[in-house]
Amino acid sequence: MVSSTGTSLLLAVPAAVVGAASMGLASAAQARATKEVAVGKILDPGLLRGLAHRPLWLIGMIATGAGLALQLVALAFAPLLVVQPLLITSLMFAGVISARLERRPLDGVMVTGSLICVAGLAAFLLVARPSGNADSFTIGTQPLPLAIALAVLTVVALVVALLVHGSARVLGLAVATGVLYGVTAGLMKVVAGQARSGLAEPFQHWTLYLVCLVGPLGFLLSQNTFQQGRFLTPALAVITALDPLVGVAIGVWWMGETAASGPGALAGEAIAGAVIIVGIVLLSSRAAHLDHTQPGQDTRFRPQQSKGAA
Repeated sequence: MVSSTGTSLLLAVPAAVVGAASMGLASAAQARATKEVAVGKILDPGLLRGLAHRPLWLIGMIATGAGLALQLVALAFAPLLVVQPLLITSLMFAGVISARLERRPLDGVMVTGSLICVAGLAAFLLVARPSGNADSFTIGTQPLPLAIALAVLTVVALVVALLVHGSARVLGLAVATGVLYGVTAGLMKVVAGQARSGLAEPFQHWTLYLVCLVGPLGFLLSQNTFQQGRFLTPALAVITALDPLVGVAIGVWWMGETAASGPGALAGEAIAGAVIIVGIVLLSSRAAHLDHTQPGQDTRFRPQQSKGAA
């Protein structure tokens, strides 16, 4: 006989993986579409107006909606510590779909880097042994330290993105996007729990309205990230790694979820984190190499470039 926890995971895990596939499709389609419009200033909503006329971008939006809906389903039945790490599989889906859209073969090094990132987060999940499935903020926690840390990281990343150019700008945008996506996921977990009490319940709490602010801001930053970076995979690796890690932090610090914290577990989690970083570094270095050896490949997708763009 399957336990209630087992039944919940049977619903949550497939929903999270299929949602990750949808988000991978969305990222690949949107990244391709952003190359077809003029490069503008960071956080300029005009970018979205230009993209709204691109059929490929609209397909990406539909996939985004499906991915978010499936993520909500997964979050309604499983803790953040289970759902969020599964989302990094979107990196593999996005890499394959992006290669097909650009009519280029899969790069072996890129595939290896993606697999390393996925393996690192899978190892983190196995070592952390997550438990708990709170759907509200836990009384007695201290949310301020984590909130300050996430806010500072986002601001620093945005300052870097605004002041520098090239790969450092893409990195800054990706970091800010990943943090905001992780915060959005944590808030969506609360909204999903409220919705189980009634569809009107979320509208009576501040959490939903904060999601409506943070979520679109993260989405706009993601479009800037895709447009500024030539290759999708490195930037998406940063986003999809930070997103679940921030989600895990929110689950533990704000919602009372638990993870293994013994010396051996902490060492294993640190090693898994290092593996993720190795994967991201490999992806970034490979992208820089390909960009150097194949100059000018993407220029036909940039009809014009505004002043001050990278």
